[in-house]
Amino acid sequence: MQAPKLLEMFQSLIETPSVSCTSAALDQSNIAVINELATWLESLGFRTTVQPLPNLPGKANLIATLGQGTGGLVLAGHTDTVPYDDTHWSQSPFALTERNGRLYGLGTCDMKGFFPIAIEAARRFAGSQLKAPLTIVATSDEESSMAGARALAAADIPQARFAVIGEPTDFRPIFAHKGFMMLSISLQGSSGHSSDPELGHNALDAMHCVMGELLAFRAQLAAAHRNPAFSVSVPTLNLGCLTAGDNPNRICDHADLQIDLRLLPGMDTEATIAALEIRLARSAQAHGTSIKMHPVSPPVTPFSTPSDGKLVRALERLSGTPAGTVAFGTEGPFLQALGMETVIFGPGSIDQAHQPDEYLSTQRIQPAVDVLTQLIAEVCVDGARTGQGTSH
Repeated sequence: MQAPKLLEMFQSLIETPSVSCTSAALDQSNIAVINELATWLESLGFRTTVQPLPNLPGKANLIATLGQGTGGLVLAGHTDTVPYDDTHWSQSPFALTERNGRLYGLGTCDMKGFFPIAIEAARRFAGSQLKAPLTIVATSDEESSMAGARALAAADIPQARFAVIGEPTDFRPIFAHKGFMMLSISLQGSSGHSSDPELGHNALDAMHCVMGELLAFRAQLAAAHRNPAFSVSVPTLNLGCLTAGDNPNRICDHADLQIDLRLLPGMDTEATIAALEIRLARSAQAHGTSIKMHPVSPPVTPFSTPSDGKLVRALERLSGTPAGTVAFGTEGPFLQALGMETVIFGPGSIDQAHQPDEYLSTQRIQPAVDVLTQLIAEVCVDGARTGQGTSH
């Protein structure tokens, strides 16, 4: 079986649900997507390896390689999508719909649509004698836990000289993004009748002070750290979700707050969390409450590669677009940790990601195929402009 035509690949991937979510009720397997990609790539001569994720049944990565040797290029993306509410969609999220120069469907932009584009570019090298290998990587659970990328890093695969992650960047090479973490802060007080505050320790009162400390911490981070390469040039801290208590006439004995914290490249994630824990513990103790702070999922560290790196410059030249930065997070830190110069670069727009009626402009598809085709030729066939080398 030969790999289908480009739009047929789009259609098949969009029709195959692969939602990842921290809620078990919404979470789905990505195995069907992985197996389909493996079948298409094997028909083009790629050697494929399916990597099951530890302790996550129904979840896997795919590593598919064309050619032999060291160095080379990785084209990477995630196979999962965010959850959806189909009542807000104009058509089914799982039906590829072409209308007004756009391809609608869950994952067209973020980021199943990158795989047909990458495979279409790779198709032109089927049967070629590559001087350096071309590897296509498909991961699981990027939208929830980064479990797929973490599994790759733990296994020390893949190894190459360069890596492109096809997240939606408006065709702009991205050399840096902020790190991000979601933290849960839980306060435990003691209940009592609301007619006498001395009968308990009000966790909501304590949370008021904790939130004040968070806002002060946010201001201090912004004053101490700034990077003009980012449109939002300072670290951000968002108070996202608060739940507390159970009845107005009971002293509130528990309160839970979830926050989102995004750090600039160069900031120490662990040191920042440790400093925050010390500050918040003081506020909680002053109100007679205990406090626990833990990550909702493991943090993703900030990502940065030199803005004048070989891959950055090559993608600037091939796309005609200057490199930049984004605030959203990607699997970039994990591939970079494997020794690859990594750049985030894809045809969609983040403005369409995670939205009802998600779409990818059809005008972006062929230019993306052309850029990836030229990049593969430069890195894996001649290596003259972009350069080669090993990953370690």
